[in-house]
Amino acid sequence: MDAGQVEDPGWATGPAQVPDAERKPVLSWSERLAGPALFVPEAGEIEEPKPPDLAARLEKSRGGFMTRLRGALPVGGGDATSWDEVEETLIAGDVGATLAMDVVERARRRRDPGGSEAAVRAELAALLAPRLGAWEPARGPAGAPAVILVVGVNGTGKTTTIGKLASRYRSEGRSVILAAADTFRAAAIDQLRIWAERAGTPVVAHAPGADPGAVVYDALDAAVARGADLVIADTAGRLHTKSNLMDELSKIRRIIGKRLPDARPETLFVLDATTGQNGLSQAKAFHEAVGLTGIVLTKLDSTAKGGIVFAIEESLGVPVRFIGVGEKAGDLVPFEPDAFVAALFA
Repeated sequence: MDAGQVEDPGWATGPAQVPDAERKPVLSWSERLAGPALFVPEAGEIEEPKPPDLAARLEKSRGGFMTRLRGALPVGGGDATSWDEVEETLIAGDVGATLAMDVVERARRRRDPGGSEAAVRAELAALLAPRLGAWEPARGPAGAPAVILVVGVNGTGKTTTIGKLASRYRSEGRSVILAAADTFRAAAIDQLRIWAERAGTPVVAHAPGADPGAVVYDALDAAVARGADLVIADTAGRLHTKSNLMDELSKIRRIIGKRLPDARPETLFVLDATTGQNGLSQAKAFHEAVGLTGIVLTKLDSTAKGGIVFAIEESLGVPVRFIGVGEKAGDLVPFEPDAFVAALFA
């Protein structure tokens, strides 16, 4: 099927009066795919993203990690500050042992007139790279679409993040095409289709088990043919220790370069903030293999401690682009360092 054609996969259900023995099995959309297909959602109600109250969504992080930290940081500072407790709290909050010691040492020397809390807050904020305006994925030359390759380990919220990104960019008036390149899990294809319907965006998919690189290539073809602004590709999310996954991601990067020679694809790593330092080691492995250009931190509204944000930017030198603070389309928000630190200390 040509990239521009539309297939309505439908759902195979037999009529109610047909005996059970003769009724056709109910198959998911991914199971019905016989080859390449461009699925275009029917016109209907689209979930519009609404920005959340960041301070309210970070209440759980603030209520645990930050409450203990502020308890060790009296506003007046001086002798009342328990710097050992501050260091222990930062380590427990996923900042990391070495970085926590550095932050405490610099804060002690700082002698901030606002006290020890202001000193620690300033040192934490200094770990985050300054942002020069809102981040945008780079467009290719001559109107070629921007490309975002989304990578990460299963269970981190990778496919959900893609759906939220699609909702965000579509609400800004951009045309988006999704690529269901996680062909190793049929459920991932179906999940992406559901998010495509919510966001009102087309999705290119092949049958489960197909070559992920071919899916991405067809999605780029469809984007060029339709004049789309952005292609967002889902990828298989197996463990970071699997070398074949890293080889696959490298292959996809080469395919993007072949189809759009001058493209500058972004590679966003989705990290579950509740995994702490283990998640950081995963990010390091992906960064070494495929070169990450950004991080998306999910589940910061849950029991995540928040300190992993500082550890990631300081350790990898890769900026956090978005944070996930809920399940709705609008709960993926651009990361703004000053606003994040202020919300933690609110």
